[in-house]
Amino acid sequence: MAKVKITLTRSLIGHKKNQILTAKSLGLNKIGDFKVAERNPLIDGKINVISHLISVEDAE
Repeated sequence: MAKVKITLTRSLIGHKKNQILTAKSLGLNKIGDFKVAERNPLIDGKINVISHLISVEDAE
């Protein structure tokens, strides 16, 4: 499977609770936090929920 690097680029303040919980479930608490994860349907769904708060790039 491919790996992706997910970086939190915008603040979670003022956003919906489900978006905050999704970011926290990925381990993204502060701006600049990142996580490298295997791309699968679960991660893709989480990326879709908070796509406006994060940047996604391929990791090797």
